[in-house]
Amino acid sequence: MLILLKTDASRQEIETVKNRVAELGFTPHEIPGVQRVAIGITGNKAKVSPDNFLTLPGVVDVISVSKPFKLVGRDFKPENTIVDVGGVTFGGNEIQIIAGPCSVESREQILEAAMLVKQSGAKLLRGGAFKPRTSPYAFQGLKVEGLEYLKDAAEKTGLKVVTEVKDTETLAAVAECSDILQIGARNMYNFSLLEKVGDLGKPVLLKRGFSSTIEELLMAAEYILSRGNYNVILCERGIRTFETYTRNTLDLNAVPLIKKLSHLPVIVDPSHGTGAWDLVPPMAQAAIAAGADGLMIEVHAHPEKAMSDGYQSLSPKTFLAMTKQLKKFESVIQRAVAVDA
Repeated sequence: MLILLKTDASRQEIETVKNRVAELGFTPHEIPGVQRVAIGITGNKAKVSPDNFLTLPGVVDVISVSKPFKLVGRDFKPENTIVDVGGVTFGGNEIQIIAGPCSVESREQILEAAMLVKQSGAKLLRGGAFKPRTSPYAFQGLKVEGLEYLKDAAEKTGLKVVTEVKDTETLAAVAECSDILQIGARNMYNFSLLEKVGDLGKPVLLKRGFSSTIEELLMAAEYILSRGNYNVILCERGIRTFETYTRNTLDLNAVPLIKKLSHLPVIVDPSHGTGAWDLVPPMAQAAIAAGADGLMIEVHAHPEKAMSDGYQSLSPKTFLAMTKQLKKFESVIQRAVAVDA
């Protein structure tokens, strides 16, 4: 249910509505809009009568929301959400590039990658310190040591850090060293972790599971928003199909469809979506043409020596060439790509 207030509703009237929602045993969510404030309701197991609110001062209408994802949906918030990460925004006119290696391998390696990202004009560095892997014998990351190297690289370059949080036990350590908490595809269904990052309030990058529907992705995001954290960025990173020539099938249909259903920003990871470095640049171009708010690109100074995902990582030369090519699309998509020409 969504309670719409008058355009000139006072703070006292807004608080009165929120208090009434709480008195009924539900959770109120204040949603600022361009023209008016709305109050969303979650926690109700059955239909709530609009009469509970229509007589309150400042209330203009009460709307029933039928979709299972309440806070994530456009019914609750028609305007796009802008996620601000220390001055770097997702969901507005600027398309952001997140780039860096799959895993932090050494202080020198991540600093070299950070310098490359800085050179391109991009503003966000990615790198995994805690790596959930299919095999227990595969490289699991440098863990806390890797976080320290990421923090050091960020301090030297001014880049924002995006790194994956694997579990609730290491969440506090990861949150201390990152600007955006990445929830990987394997953890999209880890509801305890989703709730914890929701409580924390830091920006979250939520990746779609490789066998998940779009509605399941939106419901996972709903877990985070329902805890009061509205700073969520969704990520399409490819889904598992019968095709064997690529690591996954990059579902670019998801970008305009999610933006139709939800107000949250959407980015695309063509590195995991294809699994092949030479497919990354064309699919990155296709992603921004489809309306993506950003890209997540794996880059390694020496892909042939990478401890994980080397084949899908771009070399410095290829990465810089790709960013220059993306700038040429600005006049067509009527948006700015946040890299240097």
